[in-house]
Amino acid sequence: MGKVVMYSSVSVDGFVADENDQPGPLFDWLTGGDVPLDESGVLKVSRASYDYTRQYWDEIGVTIAGRRVFDLTDGWDGKPPSGIDHVVVVTHRPAPEGWDPGAPFHFVDGIEAAVAKAQELAGDRVVEIAAGDVGGQALAAGLVDEVRMDVVPVVFGSGRRFFGSVHAQHLLEDPEVVLQGNRVLHLRYRVRR
Repeated sequence: MGKVVMYSSVSVDGFVADENDQPGPLFDWLTGGDVPLDESGVLKVSRASYDYTRQYWDEIGVTIAGRRVFDLTDGWDGKPPSGIDHVVVVTHRPAPEGWDPGAPFHFVDGIEAAVAKAQELAGDRVVEIAAGDVGGQALAAGLVDEVRMDVVPVVFGSGRRFFGSVHAQHLLEDPEVVLQGNRVLHLRYRVRR
């Protein structure tokens, strides 16, 4: 079974979006370099960010996101982002009316059920959990193996927190990766068990 990774770009003060669910400059590092990150030609990063991010993206089999992210992105038009095979959506509501049942999206009630479904679909590959409320729920439930953050030099002051509404202490190991890119600092921590 692959590892479970909580991941997002994040402001220095710990937010993945502002009060209006907007990421602001959090993704600017994805277009601020000269090395194409994917076939679209839109995403261009520094060489250091490419070497780190491309390898990680290639390991991801399934992404878990909350219904809020799904709705904000219009379900990525039924196509999982970044070439990922499947998306598991944590929600108490059914798929939207008219949703293509053949799209590789799975609507699951509860974080434990979502991680179980994602691991089944991912096999040996990484299960990525979008940071925020869903990621925080998974961390609090002891389901996260690793935390990855792309820290961007901006302060939001308020908004959607990287760790959601986690209110208990969770220890991480010392960082395994501390890597500087253009306008981003990539960090990776194992969760202490």
